[in-house]
Amino acid sequence: MDAPLATPCNIQICEVTCDSFRIMWDITPEDSARSTHFFIDLSRKESRDPNRFKHRDVPTKLVAKAVPLPMAVRGHWFLSPRTEYCVAVQTAVRQPDGDYLVSEWSQVVEFCTGDYAMEHLQQLLDKAKGSAGRLLKFSVFYRNQHPEYFDFVRGECGGLMRPALKDISGSHGSPVNGKLHGVFFSCSTEFDTGLPPKDSPYGPQRFLIPAGHLLNPNISLYFADFYCMYTAYHYVVLVLAPVGSEGDTFCRSRLPMLDLASNPFLTYTAPQRPGEEPLFCHASDVILEVIFTDPVSLDQGHVEQIRGHHQLMSLTTANAKKDPSCKVCNISVGR
Repeated sequence: MDAPLATPCNIQICEVTCDSFRIMWDITPEDSARSTHFFIDLSRKESRDPNRFKHRDVPTKLVAKAVPLPMAVRGHWFLSPRTEYCVAVQTAVRQPDGDYLVSEWSQVVEFCTGDYAMEHLQQLLDKAKGSAGRLLKFSVFYRNQHPEYFDFVRGECGGLMRPALKDISGSHGSPVNGKLHGVFFSCSTEFDTGLPPKDSPYGPQRFLIPAGHLLNPNISLYFADFYCMYTAYHYVVLVLAPVGSEGDTFCRSRLPMLDLASNPFLTYTAPQRPGEEPLFCHASDVILEVIFTDPVSLDQGHVEQIRGHHQLMSLTTANAKKDPSCKVCNISVGR
């Protein structure tokens, strides 16, 4: 009768990305020589079943031929970015009759997958370019809020709108979600007027600032996300960071940088002749969400009452979840 296989111990997870990881454990030379398969029980932490199956009852979630450790586990069909997982392993020897001699399950180990890497964001950027549409002129960035917000900024912050933490709306794997601080602006305009929309889901007052204060040659422009919320229209998240700032440093190694003068979403064109003004344009077929990473003074613009409705909460994107079934804005590395 074959000697039993030792229980895998000292489970280690390494080289974790948004949709892959490597796993290794202590295994005796004897077990390593005779193991033919590894069984991997992988589940999301929040839905872990304490009655973990055994191979004789149902097939394991992942069955792999024994390979030298560490073993790579990858696949966007079962791994998502920024998600906590539980993993346990068995070693197995396939018998001549097709049955398996198996070890006991190892201890359960927890780990969390990572953000989108630059290559994944480039895939998302390539998709977003196809939805941007033509460029329209604009002249102001704007921020809609409630009167209490602007009163607080004036009374408690010295007139400075300070950066706030980006929420988790959009793609789950975007590196800015829950990590980057910024002041959030819009720049979309109405087709018929060329002006900001009359309505707002965020509040009845609007701060407007000349576009050149936030978009100029001293600013780095980054692409951060492309998503929808079960709707026909899509959102593109862009980051504006003063060159050399903390925000610029954060984004430079994590997000694709865009050329200010030549990109499909948001452009600055320098004056061509003395006396001319710069030209600013935004994409017409996506809704731009712009994050400016430094404080912005109310003195740089003005606050006015919006002319339309301000309770269109169905349009707000606060902590909105991305539609995982949309073929336009999803890539094959989780959602």
